[in-house]
Amino acid sequence: MINQQQLWDTEAAKHYDTPGEGMFSPEVIGPTVDVLAELAGDGRAVEFAIGTGRVAIPLSEAGVPVCGVELSHAMISRLREKVTEDQIPVVQGDMTEAVAGEGFSLAILVFNTIANLLTQDEQVRCFQNAARHLAPGGSFVIELWVPQLRSLPPGHTGTVEVSRPGYLLVDTYDVLNQHVVSHHVRFGPELSDGREARIGRTPHRYIWPSELDLMARLAGFELESRWADWDRSEFTADSRSHVSVFRLAQD
Repeated sequence: MINQQQLWDTEAAKHYDTPGEGMFSPEVIGPTVDVLAELAGDGRAVEFAIGTGRVAIPLSEAGVPVCGVELSHAMISRLREKVTEDQIPVVQGDMTEAVAGEGFSLAILVFNTIANLLTQDEQVRCFQNAARHLAPGGSFVIELWVPQLRSLPPGHTGTVEVSRPGYLLVDTYDVLNQHVVSHHVRFGPELSDGREARIGRTPHRYIWPSELDLMARLAGFELESRWADWDRSEFTADSRSHVSVFRLAQD
């Protein structure tokens, strides 16, 4: 299995940001920050797996005090090129156990990152750690994809999720252990003479929405809202992802 420290290394951090495009585009960041700022209210937010600050920086600029937890030193170093420790403090460590404080009104874990934890026990501990950070009645927001097992042809263990010039995304499944490995294949004339390809792999443990809700209950949360996207569109049986808001019980 791929080590997470090795996965999010200096090379990954160097190429992670795509300013103005993809997940860094205004049409993605804008609605995300709007929802999170509303949920934070007058309180503070902590982001697990804060990365290079894709969400934390604009949320901070919107007036919400933000701090973070991040495993990768390389990702923190990239973040520090943009903001100081005084602006957005970060604790380096595992999001299942590292503590950045307490009394927050909002905990954040976006862009499928809870699936980077490769066992059910680790994912449950992540919920428990979020509860430790939050004040009673605080919110934990998770953005996560819905497993697309219906797209698996009979007798096959993989699917082509993206096919465009210069890039293929192939997902291979281990349905017994709920593991999926995404294979990112990049090719084209920019790679040598165009006959070669570069492959990167990212492992995940996929989680069904109902399983996620049970993890939340084990840590003292209840599901408050679930949308198909940050625009609060309806979550349906055909939704490929969801934004879920879990509310921590009041004392």
